[in-house]
Amino acid sequence: MIPALPDVLLQAPIAHRALHDLSDNRPENSRAAIRAAVEAGYGIEIDLQRSRDNRAMVFHDYDMTRLTGRSGPIQQITADEAQATRLLHGEDGIPTFDEVLQIVSGKVPLLIELKDQDGAMGPNVGPLEADTVRALQGYDGPVALMSFNPNSVAELARLAPNLPRGVTTCSYQPEVEHLPHAVCDHLRDIPDFDRVGAGFISHEAADLSRPRVAALKAQGVPILCWTIRSPEQEAEARKVADNVTFEGYLAARPG
Repeated sequence: MIPALPDVLLQAPIAHRALHDLSDNRPENSRAAIRAAVEAGYGIEIDLQRSRDNRAMVFHDYDMTRLTGRSGPIQQITADEAQATRLLHGEDGIPTFDEVLQIVSGKVPLLIELKDQDGAMGPNVGPLEADTVRALQGYDGPVALMSFNPNSVAELARLAPNLPRGVTTCSYQPEVEHLPHAVCDHLRDIPDFDRVGAGFISHEAADLSRPRVAALKAQGVPILCWTIRSPEQEAEARKVADNVTFEGYLAARPG
């Protein structure tokens, strides 16, 4: 039995990398952005990367330069070092996944994306998934896990068969994704959805007209999408998607 996506993740819009706003010292995936999203009542999407000591860190990029000014991969520093590495435009360092779970504490739903650790969407996964599942043990709140790498989703299904999981998907342009053509050609039509025990997709908004998306929707699969940056884009995306992941504006909340 594949766990269903929590209904609350189909209701309030989902703040992409939390409710970030650099003008208010709230960088993406920061504690401040997490707290702001909780206060506003939005769902929250966050990204997880692995530290050198195999801790799940709430951080989007593989390299730290854009977000911290410190060059080098986050995988080459420990969790303690990451926490001490201040985010640009922020008040503190890179948070651990455990910290973010404590802040959210079940008040709003969490959509958690595990970044590919293999480098080419292959089978070299495990440590990030294991620490993610460890952190979620005993967590009392609506969550769903997802990854672009279907092997990561399969590993999550093995480690935590009770947790809702899905596949993050897109049009897979090799020059955009920096992946081999063969990998992009394989992943583009979401062939691993059933194999990995996925229960939903979160698809690139500009590619929602893809026939495979329509086919999954016709099967009753929930369709989330990313990343919406205006009310106009949101209205268009909702013709297909059941919910949106947004940034750069305040999406309307139901009621």
